[in-house]
Amino acid sequence: MLAVVQITPWHWVGFIVCVLIFLALDLGVFHRHAHTVKFKEALVWSVVWFTLAMLFALGLTPLRGKQEALQFVTGYLIELSLSMDNVFVIALLFTYFNIPREHQHRVLYWGILGALIMRGLMIGLGIALITLVDWVLYIFGAFLLYSGFRMLFVQSEVHPENNRVVRWVRKLYPVTPDIHGQRFMIRWEGRRALTPLALVLVMVETTDLLFAVDSIPAVFAVTRKPFIVFTSNVFAILGLRSLYFLLADAIGYFRYLKYGLPAVLVFMGVEMLLDSHDRLPPLWFQVDIPTSVSLLVVAGILLISIVLSVIAARHDKKQKGQNPSKAV
Repeated sequence: MLAVVQITPWHWVGFIVCVLIFLALDLGVFHRHAHTVKFKEALVWSVVWFTLAMLFALGLTPLRGKQEALQFVTGYLIELSLSMDNVFVIALLFTYFNIPREHQHRVLYWGILGALIMRGLMIGLGIALITLVDWVLYIFGAFLLYSGFRMLFVQSEVHPENNRVVRWVRKLYPVTPDIHGQRFMIRWEGRRALTPLALVLVMVETTDLLFAVDSIPAVFAVTRKPFIVFTSNVFAILGLRSLYFLLADAIGYFRYLKYGLPAVLVFMGVEMLLDSHDRLPPLWFQVDIPTSVSLLVVAGILLISIVLSVIAARHDKKQKGQNPSKAV
């Protein structure tokens, strides 16, 4: 058996450099000119990002072992699934601010770049807390349970006009009433002013920060290895743009995800509370849940939610076809 390769700062630098190269190619070559991202293009990019993530997992197997490769795939699936809820919020924001389809990719590009930085900082903070205070994992587990039940029973709504960050930004800079191409800032009425694209970018960043508070602790239920947590987050975030354009026009087909996503959070919270951790004080009993089981459970929850959603949507469409509305 080959010796496990130790993760060094050079692995971190190499991975981040590759990500920056991908992002530069994305905006500078493939999306240099503003255009509407259609379903086929979004599907191709979704497959590309998913394939790159799976290739990364395959590369981890001989370098770090099958266990860490499974942990990466499970963390990636958790992050990607919880990002679906973020997709729905982004769609509401674009509708509220009336952002044309051809400018949405640019907002998501810079939003995701900011999200990568914020999540890197949050992951570093989480690892530091776990290293200093081991029992904080139990707090994370309880928080995941709370978040799951809150998502299930409390209907979240988006009110950009009441967002504190947006109101603070409006106090610092005036905001133009109209969009000026892909620009976030222009000179307007003799001074620098933000465009509506900038406000949407601020909202995308703040909403992603809120979602990260739930999703990052969920990955800690699978692994506490910083490199695995970070890389699984990055690949999920990189695929968020294409996932948005893939699902934005089909949100109605995923009605049962509002039950599936909370179920994922609750399961990860329970796993974090029951799983055995080194140097942690035991609870009433400990259960060591294999990563492969976690992967199957998360994938099963998502698959059942999506299948039921599609069946329900088709049933509704069939019912409408059988009972067309009659003109009065």
